[in-house]
Amino acid sequence: MGLLDDAVNQVAPGGNVAKPLMIALGALLVHKMMSGGGAAAQNSEPTLVPKADAGAATPDGGLLGGLGGLVEKFEKAGQGDTAKSWVGNGPNKPIDPGSLAKAIGPQNVQAAAQQAGVNEQQLLQQLAQNLPGIVDKLTANGSIPSLQQLASAFLKKPGS
Repeated sequence: MGLLDDAVNQVAPGGNVAKPLMIALGALLVHKMMSGGGAAAQNSEPTLVPKADAGAATPDGGLLGGLGGLVEKFEKAGQGDTAKSWVGNGPNKPIDPGSLAKAIGPQNVQAAAQQAGVNEQQLLQQLAQNLPGIVDKLTANGSIPSLQQLASAFLKKPGS
């Protein structure tokens, strides 16, 4: 089982996180790596995110540049303590959908929702509910995984 599978199963037992949320997370964190822009894309596995460019992917991959980019976005939006609580040890601070939207940015929310095939409010609600736990599990050692590790986590088939 891959890094992402473990994180999702711990946050939502039984893996009950909707596929659109997984697609949105892929778009936000590792889009470029999964859509032909990096080494992990050379894997012949199907991608979660279509190859169409969402328009805002960073050189580090994803609309937010991986988990490091996510934390940086939260810091710039005054939510650094919240995001750092997800990475560090101890309880995860919750985030409301409005604060999440402000931190991620309207363009990124729109692009991720479009990639996932859901409306922006649905996406923000699901992310607000699940993102703290998923980030916490992806950073279980208190360190942010590399973009390659994240891309591998998204591309790895459950049970392999």
